[in-house]
Amino acid sequence: MDGFKIEDMDLYEILNIDSSSSTTEIKKAYRKNALQCHPDKNPDDAEAAKKFHQLSKILEILTDEAARSAYDKVLKGKKLAALRHRELDSKRRKLKEDLEAREKSAVGFKQGKSEAQKLKEEIERLRKEGSKEVEEEIQNVLKAVREEKNKVETQWDSSNNRIKIKWHTEKKDPNNGGYTPELLHRFLSKYGEIQALVMSPKKRGSALVEFKDQKAAEMAVDFEKGLLENPLSLEWINGRPNTSSNKPKSNLIKDTDFESVTLMNMRRAEERKRLIAKMLAEEGDT
Repeated sequence: MDGFKIEDMDLYEILNIDSSSSTTEIKKAYRKNALQCHPDKNPDDAEAAKKFHQLSKILEILTDEAARSAYDKVLKGKKLAALRHRELDSKRRKLKEDLEAREKSAVGFKQGKSEAQKLKEEIERLRKEGSKEVEEEIQNVLKAVREEKNKVETQWDSSNNRIKIKWHTEKKDPNNGGYTPELLHRFLSKYGEIQALVMSPKKRGSALVEFKDQKAAEMAVDFEKGLLENPLSLEWINGRPNTSSNKPKSNLIKDTDFESVTLMNMRRAEERKRLIAKMLAEEGDT
């Protein structure tokens, strides 16, 4: 989870809510925090994108009944252990630590491992299944941020800033490494509006994506990992864009990148036709 370990943090404290808070209260706290730390509203904060990404993971855990239950058990166990540890004097504490070390070595500390493993499994389940509820909340925040912006944004040409996506797959794997256009779209759309998503059935384990906004594209490249058992690799085709100016770059694409494409979620029919014609022309040029 990009260095963000759910089991090591108090998610309720991060959202500044009580552990008994309802789902409605959790969503309200998420929106408040997400609006405050969104990268577009904090251009000078290098950690803003990371904080925003973490909040979406927190929302995902706390709005899912099974995942929240597993997390609460791990959190409760850690708090009780910390409380007992503080109550011991230094001598007894040393004896306790030695005993726990021996128990862990002998039996693998089964109880603690069991609860932590359950939480890990729930997190992975959410990663695969996704949450329509969470995606809607993220989109609501993104919409609110856009509506609050009063200044003119830097011109962004998505066709000059395409991102190549790669993952491992065997040549004859009918499941293409576990990825489908729909799954890729779900992973990527949480960062912002997708202008186009291109996936080639002939070149397995490869896709292209264009984002409408620069910040969304940068966040996707920095944070998205896809499935844990088969991670995604995202990289800029023409190099990372300059945040201060976006000068046109060469947009030539090798014909090996895609021969046959599937375009998803284009906002208008005119955009779909424009992109198809442009990509086919680029193939011809190369």
